[in-house]
Amino acid sequence: MSSSPRTTHAADEPGPLLGPADIRELAAALGVRPTKQRGQNFVIDANTVRRIVRTADVRPDDVVVEVGPGLGSLTLALLEAADRVTAVEIDEVLAAALPSTIAARLPHRADRFALVHRDAMRVTELPGPAPTALVANLPYNVAVPVLLHMLETFPTIERTLVMVQSEVADRLAANPGSKVYGVPSVKAAWYAEVKRAGAIGRNVFWPAPNVDSGLVSLVRRPHPPKTTASREEVFAVVDAAFAQRRKTLRAALAGWAGSAAAAEAALTAAGVSPQARGESLTIEQFASIAEHKGAAAQ
Repeated sequence: MSSSPRTTHAADEPGPLLGPADIRELAAALGVRPTKQRGQNFVIDANTVRRIVRTADVRPDDVVVEVGPGLGSLTLALLEAADRVTAVEIDEVLAAALPSTIAARLPHRADRFALVHRDAMRVTELPGPAPTALVANLPYNVAVPVLLHMLETFPTIERTLVMVQSEVADRLAANPGSKVYGVPSVKAAWYAEVKRAGAIGRNVFWPAPNVDSGLVSLVRRPHPPKTTASREEVFAVVDAAFAQRRKTLRAALAGWAGSAAAAEAALTAAGVSPQARGESLTIEQFASIAEHKGAAAQ
């Protein structure tokens, strides 16, 4: 892919990135006050957005999709590093202002930027080339569903780095057997190899949240788990298993299978102990259980 020349800036030079004063000035000009309803906490530290881009391993040929760009802190850093950036923003005022911010601060890269003014959960297509990476500071209240929706909708996304509430980061990256292993952990593992990629302090945000944040890296698996069951069928087993996570799988999956006996038959056929609990299973084991639904009737 062809791209415009990059402009590099030493750490002590102002450059095009937004600092605390820039963020507050932009917000004041737009009459923007961050809302809890949309989980808005704007990053005000240029070093943090540089770190995110570096940790995300954004490359010069990447087409990056960003969800919730806000005032453009991370967007500008991504545009410096990637071939193209498409930002998805639900807020009408923020969406209207972002192209002007890009044009003013990175005029030579403005033609590599696209804006989609929509709810990310409703986005099914993006303009331009297919995205290769997802990098975002996700609103805490919708982080997991937005992440899973984007991974499912855009299979060309190979690498993802999201900043989420620390507790959510732990859940996403948890392994079987962990106390915080649950639905987000299993469903994310369907798509990718998931790991924690760092911690982010509260003072790099405006307003400062009352929780810590964490970075989560997801590298897409070459293929989903091998199974004849569909993703929807596998996820139905996952949801059922964790809806009553303290129960054995024989009991927890009774409703899903039609009866406790049918659940036991499916579990046995899949090579999983009926006395096990969901928190001990891998995504491959959940896929095998889904594949053997109706084993009692066979």
